[in-house]
Amino acid sequence: MVGPRIVVVGTGPAGVRCAEQLVAAGIRPVVIDEGGRDGGQIYRRQPPNFRRGYADLYGSEAAKADALHRAFDALRDRIDYHPGTLAWNVTEGELHLMRDGAAWRAPYDALIVCAGATDRLMPVKGWQHAGTYSLGAAQVALKSQACSVGRRVVFLGSGPLLYLVAAQYLKAGAAIGAVLDTARLSDRVAALPRLLARPGVLRNGLSYIAALRRAGVPLLSGVTPVEITGDAARGVDGIVVRDGAGRERRFDCDAVAMGYHLRPETQLADLARCAFRFDAEARQWFPEVSLEGRSSVKGVYLAGDGARILGADGAENAGRLAALSALADLGLPVDRARVAALLREQGVMERFRRGLVRAFPWPAGQAADLADDAIVCRCECITAGELRRTVREMGAAEANRAKAFSRVGMGRCQGRYCGQAGAEVVAHAAAVPLEQVGRLRGQAPVKPLAIATREETQ
Repeated sequence: MVGPRIVVVGTGPAGVRCAEQLVAAGIRPVVIDEGGRDGGQIYRRQPPNFRRGYADLYGSEAAKADALHRAFDALRDRIDYHPGTLAWNVTEGELHLMRDGAAWRAPYDALIVCAGATDRLMPVKGWQHAGTYSLGAAQVALKSQACSVGRRVVFLGSGPLLYLVAAQYLKAGAAIGAVLDTARLSDRVAALPRLLARPGVLRNGLSYIAALRRAGVPLLSGVTPVEITGDAARGVDGIVVRDGAGRERRFDCDAVAMGYHLRPETQLADLARCAFRFDAEARQWFPEVSLEGRSSVKGVYLAGDGARILGADGAENAGRLAALSALADLGLPVDRARVAALLREQGVMERFRRGLVRAFPWPAGQAADLADDAIVCRCECITAGELRRTVREMGAAEANRAKAFSRVGMGRCQGRYCGQAGAEVVAHAAAVPLEQVGRLRGQAPVKPLAIATREETQ
């Protein structure tokens, strides 16, 4: 008997637990991963020839990382695993894939997208200088290659990743110039009732801040970024911010790691024609998905940070729930009590997520205040002034129209890193609510393919 064809995209916490649930039901899923090794970003595995221990790599999350890696290792002979493979398009019942220049299609009865998230970035004048990294990229350098992005690093932005990565750099022995948070202390205090939904996670976050304080690292809250200084030849040489009292302060460094929490990786969901909704509190668009993982499209399920930013624990639950939903929709038996228990846990995760949004708000006002000569789109070198002229002189008050006229979001990253800030600039210039600007539509290929790529059909 041939079982249903279920394809899982991603081998982070959501993807691994999803595949595990499917295998437990007697399914042999196809598992696609763009990375060379499983674990996703948060539990990224080091290269095979590296020998650092789990405690060094993952700190307080070492046990969870070890458990996830062991679970995936136990699945390898029971899944069709395709590492290093890009899922670049979705059409009716088929996922389009490419690896090492060869492209093919994987037909599916159920597609479960566990694509994860990327850094949410807000431009600052000078962020195009060499030595400016996202927080995620700085963390990848440390986990994958055991190296710092600079000799003296300043961390800028907001969100739990800001303190986590800074603490990881501190533990690794890197020199840290400062940790500069745009959120105010009062934001975190106001968020405490929701954050207390997960006291253990909150305690971990506070321990990172305490470790940085003990080490004498300057920690500033409520800052306003002014400029990352440097030039094209030497790269970054410092950063200037205004502190909470309005005083201008400079910190010397040769690298800046910046980020403002996360944005879900939604392009495959978009190509699968899933509906989206605007979250006014987070000021970003999310795909519509039930707590059980069902999207608005029959046979397409979404789980993990690619659907809703709940963190690694929430992603593991979401992966299990999406698998159980797919099994149920395909007419296979599922444990209803198990589903109910997972849903209760997700309720706690959701409350904590809303606490993080309150504690570390997206600094929308920075987009409005960007200098006209500040670059918004680093791929195409488009400035805030050029984008504003597109709005004021060409009437491009919608995200895709502004992209077509200005080329913001048209480069290699396809708007992953500039799209949300660009929308804020457009909304302010046009004096309309952000949701009215809309969002950049996903287009295939989701990442660049070689022009000579030819797809083999089966």
